[in-house]
Amino acid sequence: MNTEPTTAVSLSAVSHRYGKVQALDDVSLAIPRGQTVGLIGPDGVGKSTLLSLIAGVKIIQSGKIGVLGGDMADKDTRLALSHRIAFMPQGLGHNLYRTLSVRENIDFHARLFGLKADERGARIARLVEATGLAPFIDRAAGKLSGGMKQKLSLCCALVHSPDLLILDEPTTGVDPLSRRQFWALVNELRQENAGMTVIVATAYIEEAQQFEQLLAMDDGKLLANKPTREVLAEYATDVLEEAYIKMLPPEKQGAGSLEITPFVEDKNLPPAIEAHGLTKRFGAFTAVDHVSFTIPKGEIFGFLGSNGCGKSTTMKMLTGLLEATEGTAELLGKPVDAGDMQTKMRVGYMSQAFSLYEELSVRRNLDLHAELYQMGAKGAAAVEEALRQFDLADVADTAPASLPLGIRQRLQLAAACLHRPEVLILDEPTSGVDPAARDMFWRYLLKMSREDRMTIFVSTHFMNEAGRCDRISFMHKGRVLAAGTPEELTRARNAPDLEEAFVQYLAEAEDEANTIEANTAKEKVLDSIREDRPSENEATGRVCGAAAHTASEDAHSGSANDGKTRACVPHTPYAVSDRHSDDGTAAEVSDGIHTPMPSENTLRHTASPKYMLAMVWTFAVREAKELLHDKIRLFFALFGPVIMMAAVAWGVSFDVQNLKFAVYDRDQTGMSRELAEYFRGSRYFIEQPEIRSAADIDTVLKSAQAVLVIDIPSGFGRKLLRGEQPEVGFYIDGALPFNASNIQSYIGGILTAYSQDRVRAAGLPLPAAAAEVVPRFRYNQSFNSINAIAPGVMMLVLVMIPAMMTAIGVVREKETGSISNLYASPAGVPQYLIGKQLPYIAVGMANFAALVLMMIFWFGVPVKGSFAALSFGTLLMVGASTAMGLLVSSFVKSQLAAIFVAAIATMIPTVNYSGFLYPLSTLSGGAYAFGRIFPASWYLNVSVGTFTKGLDGTQLQQEFAAVGAFMLACIAAACLLLKKQEQ
Repeated sequence: MNTEPTTAVSLSAVSHRYGKVQALDDVSLAIPRGQTVGLIGPDGVGKSTLLSLIAGVKIIQSGKIGVLGGDMADKDTRLALSHRIAFMPQGLGHNLYRTLSVRENIDFHARLFGLKADERGARIARLVEATGLAPFIDRAAGKLSGGMKQKLSLCCALVHSPDLLILDEPTTGVDPLSRRQFWALVNELRQENAGMTVIVATAYIEEAQQFEQLLAMDDGKLLANKPTREVLAEYATDVLEEAYIKMLPPEKQGAGSLEITPFVEDKNLPPAIEAHGLTKRFGAFTAVDHVSFTIPKGEIFGFLGSNGCGKSTTMKMLTGLLEATEGTAELLGKPVDAGDMQTKMRVGYMSQAFSLYEELSVRRNLDLHAELYQMGAKGAAAVEEALRQFDLADVADTAPASLPLGIRQRLQLAAACLHRPEVLILDEPTSGVDPAARDMFWRYLLKMSREDRMTIFVSTHFMNEAGRCDRISFMHKGRVLAAGTPEELTRARNAPDLEEAFVQYLAEAEDEANTIEANTAKEKVLDSIREDRPSENEATGRVCGAAAHTASEDAHSGSANDGKTRACVPHTPYAVSDRHSDDGTAAEVSDGIHTPMPSENTLRHTASPKYMLAMVWTFAVREAKELLHDKIRLFFALFGPVIMMAAVAWGVSFDVQNLKFAVYDRDQTGMSRELAEYFRGSRYFIEQPEIRSAADIDTVLKSAQAVLVIDIPSGFGRKLLRGEQPEVGFYIDGALPFNASNIQSYIGGILTAYSQDRVRAAGLPLPAAAAEVVPRFRYNQSFNSINAIAPGVMMLVLVMIPAMMTAIGVVREKETGSISNLYASPAGVPQYLIGKQLPYIAVGMANFAALVLMMIFWFGVPVKGSFAALSFGTLLMVGASTAMGLLVSSFVKSQLAAIFVAAIATMIPTVNYSGFLYPLSTLSGGAYAFGRIFPASWYLNVSVGTFTKGLDGTQLQQEFAAVGAFMLACIAAACLLLKKQEQ
């Protein structure tokens, strides 16, 4: 009997805050199993927070969330449900590892969920064939185009056959053809998995129209949770964006429909912008490929294309921020010149990324902008008008860092328009902004274009915005495919709308050589799906969808496409809900390839010690592969310790010798010259040119020409022959007390030898000493400081470098977003951290081997004790230093901060509190206690003891225990700091 709950997701009074910002406000909803659900709303309304809570990757602050019959507040329930939930985070490929191949990425995700080797192989083969990724299975994820990255992300999410698929804006920034391919792929895979529930947040409201259920949000509140058809019927419209605007509060609905007056070009005015063969290359990659266009004064010219197609690069070249590799560009009749300030004062530019000052308030940013553009007395009025016009008055005194993305974009647009420029260049100005606000922006842009004759060059990936431009150009992989008015481009392809026209241009731009490959992949997909014959409409949609998603695009960004590809592309957004009945329950799906859901055996397998060890190994292998692919990090990891060892061991020495001295011989007799000869013959001193006057003594010492000056007075020899005791002056440079103390001792020893030789030369017996002191050094009999310095430097290197390398491991994944793979998987934090640690321990031990060889064969410092004890102690020390790095990486916010904190936290204690420079026993109080706690002092005993004292493991057990305890403490602290869920 089927006891599965009929509700896939239920929320009751769920709220969530980020500091003072209310992300979700008392949200309650229920989603039936098997439904396709579209979640719409602009950036900052709580969509990502809602999906993250449902997926279990965020901590529930208040309310109750049930998923597939389980309570997501319960840790054990989340662990069990993680096998049935797939979460694809927001952003292009944020659950991917750029340096790993397609196969390696999918295999890693499969291992996370405990799939056995045969299951992994079958699922990977099936998914890459279904997505058309089979030809690129060994290509690095970072070298795939945006659409291919999203397909790979979906493969990674679906590899464990989930019951609930959560997609957070999976097609944002992707071109229309790739979007259609993506949704066709989702539908294909849903046909294989009966009853799978799909929840999708999308920035393109028109995409949500294809889903059965609609969730609409604004300001953290749920506006609608109804079947999509009911929503459209309720608001009497066929366009979902219009329905969404009508749901908003009256103050957010704007001023009604947007009326676009036609643009009339003034032939008597010169063009505002011209580009001829504009090209930009970054190494072997061509970002912009011979782009040419002319924009008359007052026109709104649109650049339409996906992320990475070259729009931003072209705009930066037009503003002088980037220098073109080839071609020319003119702005307001003058060649583009980064140093032409007069022209820059006539141009406004809004970058895609936020480029204003986070620490200044909204008003202060606008005030500063007015001052930069020398607006004078008009600046204050312009700022107030911008605050009113762009609806920023309520947040005028708020720092941009605490504002949602949409409001931040509004602020950037207000700053760009503040000085009323003649040319306004906007790089995706409305990305993340709600539809009503976008309409408001466009009213303002139209007013400036039509009334002020301001030329506006705008890039976008919203199709409805492109339709508002006077002329647009379709851009793809650095090339302009076509340019003209929206109506001209639509008619040229006999397309029903502009999006369809763009899709056809994109399809034609694909490489013809990939057509056979695409058709082959399509046939494999269709042959492998065994199901009853669908209806005519469904069959047409599925075949066209398969052809669309397998019409191969070159996965490497910027590669040239000079062939033609004909692909069957549907004229309307592909429906992913055609297999469900009107009441929302899953319809019968005929027999097809169906991968079983995780069984009880699978769940028990992932809770077993064997799985836990396998997870450690999985994370370790993935981290090792990433390290091997990152040439800069790998070079630093392998050669950094060797370079540091050579530099420090050579540069630091306690051997005080080869000291420069000079003689001021006022006596000029054989006796005085004999005394000077004793100093010349010492291995500790090197003579400098003789001093000719007393005034030169200070000059020589101040200029560091000598550290010792011997002043032999007149009559020295005569007094010595008379048996008197003449005085000799020794002037020592005391700037370095350690050196001065040694020089003083050397002088005493040389004078003693000189006096004894004088007594013997006179035939007199030497007085008997009360006791003769004969020093015998138990260790380091040669008294060479390199025998102590080199083991100490090895200790410093093995504490500092592994910690710095490991410190960026966790925080790098936080920055790229791939940490979500940990949050959404059954793997635990200890397995994740230990897995990341192991490759750096291996690298540290390789460093140790290289350093030991350097010390033996380069510096001549042999290992006199137990090499096994030294190796075991080093293994513990490298484990402790990498654990320190993980601890740092668990709480810092950026990679740069992690490197600095790790360097400071390891170098200062190691140098000052380990006994490296001076004995640990000379410290007192807190400094001594800290030195005893920090592992460097214990490992120094191991290093110096095995190299110079001949110690073995039985004599170093206390040191091993201390270093090992520190390592375990750091790992435990890192596990406590790194949470399995986000706040």
